[in-house]
Amino acid sequence: MMKFRFRRQGADPQREKLKQELFAFHKTVEHGFPNQPSALAFDPELRIMAIGTRSGAVKIYGAPGVEFTGLHREMATVTQMHFLPGQGRLLTLLDDSSLHLWEIVHHNGCAHLEEALSFQLPSRLGFDGASGPPTLAHVTVILLVAAGNMAALGTEGGSVFFLDVSTLMLIEGQTLGPEEVLRSLPDDYRCGKALGPVESLQGHLRDPTRILIGYSRGLLVIWNQAAQCVDRVFLGNQQLESLCWERSGSTLVSSHSDGSYAIWSADTGSSPVMQPTMATMPYGPFPCKAINKILWRNCASGGHFIIFSGGMPRASYGDRHCVSVLRADTLVTLDFTSRIIDFFTVHSMRPEDEFDEPQALAVLLEEELVVLDLQMPGWPVVPAPYLAPLHSSAITCSAHVANVPAKLWARIVSAGEQQSAQPASSASSWPITGGRNLAQEPSQRGLLLTGHEDGTVRFWDASGVALRPLYKLSTAGLFQTDCEHADSLAQAPEDDWPPFRKVGCFDPYSDDPRLGVQKVALCKYTAQMVVAGTAGQVLVLELSDMPSEQAVSMASVDLLQDREGFTWKGHERLSPRTGPLPWPAGFQPRVLVQCLPPAAVTAVTLHTEWSLVAFGTSHGFGLFDYQRKSPVLARCTLHPNDSLAMEGPLSRVKSLKKSLRQSFRRIRKSRVSGKKRVVNTNSKLQEANAQLAEQACPHDVEMTPVQRRIEPRSADDSLSGVVRCLYFADTFLRDAAHHGPTMWAGTNSGSVFAYALEVPVAVAGSEKRPERAVEAVLGKEVQLMHRAPVVAIAVLDGRGRPLPEPFEASQDLAQAPDMQGGHAVLIASEEQFKVFTLPKVSAKTKFKLTAHEGCRVRKVALATFASVACEDYAETCLACLTNLGDVHVFSVPGLRPQVHYSCIRKEDISGIASCVFTRHGQGFYLISPSEFERFSLSARNITEPLCSLDISWSHGAAHASYRLQESPKLSQANGTPGILLAPQSRDGSPNPVHSKRADTPERPEAMLSPMSIDSAISADTTLDTTGDITVEDVKDFLGSSEEAAKNLRNLVEDEARACAILIK
Repeated sequence: MMKFRFRRQGADPQREKLKQELFAFHKTVEHGFPNQPSALAFDPELRIMAIGTRSGAVKIYGAPGVEFTGLHREMATVTQMHFLPGQGRLLTLLDDSSLHLWEIVHHNGCAHLEEALSFQLPSRLGFDGASGPPTLAHVTVILLVAAGNMAALGTEGGSVFFLDVSTLMLIEGQTLGPEEVLRSLPDDYRCGKALGPVESLQGHLRDPTRILIGYSRGLLVIWNQAAQCVDRVFLGNQQLESLCWERSGSTLVSSHSDGSYAIWSADTGSSPVMQPTMATMPYGPFPCKAINKILWRNCASGGHFIIFSGGMPRASYGDRHCVSVLRADTLVTLDFTSRIIDFFTVHSMRPEDEFDEPQALAVLLEEELVVLDLQMPGWPVVPAPYLAPLHSSAITCSAHVANVPAKLWARIVSAGEQQSAQPASSASSWPITGGRNLAQEPSQRGLLLTGHEDGTVRFWDASGVALRPLYKLSTAGLFQTDCEHADSLAQAPEDDWPPFRKVGCFDPYSDDPRLGVQKVALCKYTAQMVVAGTAGQVLVLELSDMPSEQAVSMASVDLLQDREGFTWKGHERLSPRTGPLPWPAGFQPRVLVQCLPPAAVTAVTLHTEWSLVAFGTSHGFGLFDYQRKSPVLARCTLHPNDSLAMEGPLSRVKSLKKSLRQSFRRIRKSRVSGKKRVVNTNSKLQEANAQLAEQACPHDVEMTPVQRRIEPRSADDSLSGVVRCLYFADTFLRDAAHHGPTMWAGTNSGSVFAYALEVPVAVAGSEKRPERAVEAVLGKEVQLMHRAPVVAIAVLDGRGRPLPEPFEASQDLAQAPDMQGGHAVLIASEEQFKVFTLPKVSAKTKFKLTAHEGCRVRKVALATFASVACEDYAETCLACLTNLGDVHVFSVPGLRPQVHYSCIRKEDISGIASCVFTRHGQGFYLISPSEFERFSLSARNITEPLCSLDISWSHGAAHASYRLQESPKLSQANGTPGILLAPQSRDGSPNPVHSKRADTPERPEAMLSPMSIDSAISADTTLDTTGDITVEDVKDFLGSSEEAAKNLRNLVEDEARACAILIK
């Protein structure tokens, strides 16, 4: 018998309009530190800073919240950047010898970054009057002259070309070749080796017509551009690295490849100048590395600053990354942990001022930005309001907490301020303050928590565009680590020379990999949190405003339950410190629960109203009462064939080759079994059914799509006992008349365990419950048909809404759940979503995502989407991220598909694994080890840069004629899909807008990111840094061409078929 399952006829226009008011996909802002920076620039008039990267990205920063982002069409390294002072224009040079001019322009009151012009430098150029065509093989240095209207380009061939910045065209007749310079040199110097490339170009602050040119050989020349002649020559013989022209123009400073620098007097009447007035090797006399860059800044109070990078003794400290600051007799060697890209000082640039008066020193490193206050004693580091290195230790997990109460927020900020060695007043000395943030003050505070490899949890202010560090929690102090002895040796006093000073917070080395944080959960109403780690440690912490010294209660839970035949081959547990320990103000540990065996914690949840914490590993799950400090429940989920679960992520026993071999065997086995199921004799019957359907079915009726075959998973799969999710709920489990506390656990093999809990009820007016023991009884056990891993569990009340968080309803902070109607439980597996009625646990609704879309679920979240048209209307929906990087949104509890966006490249496994959703339809995912991409699925809740900049230059029609006409391109430096369509200009041609704008048209299928459902926090994501390879990953990325062709054929057929038929 044939059954036709019809969907509703056509699309509902009202519903489609409502979708547009609820859902919209935008990638809004990139939080964190730019990945692989390569160039730096600063505009002293506008007080804005630009950073270029190896992938061609341009990021401009001003005051907190003032950000602009652009991306060159060419995925080439940005080698140099120069601001046209006060104009909001930026000239960039790429390593493919192309020049690009960027402009900050205003549209509808907001500023955006656009690329206006580009110019590909030719390899050879000829000019009238030149004896031979000068070679423009490679530009080595750029100098903006004549108020930024002209640029001087120094090349490898020793020539200096001049460029009209307004048109990016070379100016003929003004090229300075090395031959003209050689004519001004003495014969004995001229007959030596070649001048070499132009290493440095410096302008005179008070006389723009004079240019200081430094050649690699060591020759320094002052060129008079107005008179087209050489004014002065300085005959240096040491290979040149860098030049600086003192403010008055009377002093020159040159740095060299042997680690020395020299001071030359430009007031000497005779020319050429044979010898410098002073030459010194600051870290000699032994051979030193080159001084790559040097600055000279004078002060009204007397003395001057000499700031240079490099120059360290080659044998002893050649591997150090240092910037030296010298003033009078004070020398400080700033020792950084990553390579130095560039640095600048913030000082007066007005020609009428007599002194530089440097205020701050900004150093761009490969992994962070460090700013020092040069006006305060000791030159302290200025805390950065943004651009903090998220990856100071590798991120292992992340979570988002929305709507943080003001009291808790103030306590966390206070704890963070007590951690900082700098006074609070130093925060006002941040020198990059350009522009105005036009965004409204956020209506609610959002916390982003990141767990790290070194055992720390960092708290970030994620309320706005600038991701600001608030507080850092360290759990390493509770344990005795393997590297303590090595640390004590490393802390031995070094020699007084050079005077090193450790600067910066980037520290990629972890004392012990077992300290890595795997899961975090925070209750925002009681200021309690749980931190779970790689070695099975589960810490319950509580926020305290005062430092204290106290012992931590310890307990262990055996998850194997004395099961025979299993031997743990992984790492040992961490050894905790005993006795009272000092704890600073902030989150202080109260209880330490150790899982046995000490495997990495894979799931955790906290219920502060019941004083219970649940945790799971690859062996099972446990329930702990942290008020009575006693275990309540331990359940082993291991299958007899779960041998890999006993090896652990840090085990040396596990073989990557073995893991791959097992994965390929399973793929081969599934393909063979699939071929055996194919029966050709049914083809005629299927054709007949299809013809019958076309005749009997109206063509305007949408049918349920043909479902793909799903491979049933074997019960003896490795790691099938891994606990994927845990959940607390007050619902109906025993019968329909009585509700009570329950705990739910989902595993990798598709098993769901539901326990009824007997929790003593707290007396009215008391926050703590009685001291009686909590009891747990297994109420239900569900086994999914295809044994797909359970990703998340959530209970829905009688109105189909998720239950509120602990204390949320009792403190009237959320609407109380409907306990009259029937509850339901939503179980999300990797292959489908299914709603079961409670307490019978009978199937009510389901959506087979894998069968329909051919993908697997990686992250899911319940989020509230508010309407842009009606302030009081909102819907709770289910958002999910798949292994293909797509985001799907479904209605709850009906599980009807709403929208679908492409968000992350399917090859970006770390980006998909790192994704977290917020409760209000936003999300974060890592686009690099140091950057979070923020996106929004909500049409109303969008966090994006809205800023303006006061510029003294406005582009007119003369400049508009040179504007580039470009096609759409990627909006992110790492290649993550985020295509922005260029808005049309008046003549209909596309206008390239490289900044991320809310009003930029998006593709019909845009992109997004997800999270895990958790009762206490908005999102919880763990990054598996151990690199385990699963059969799903191999299937995703190593599928055969035959399967790829079949999937493509199915996709075409699905789109072409007007109506589909499902025969049961």
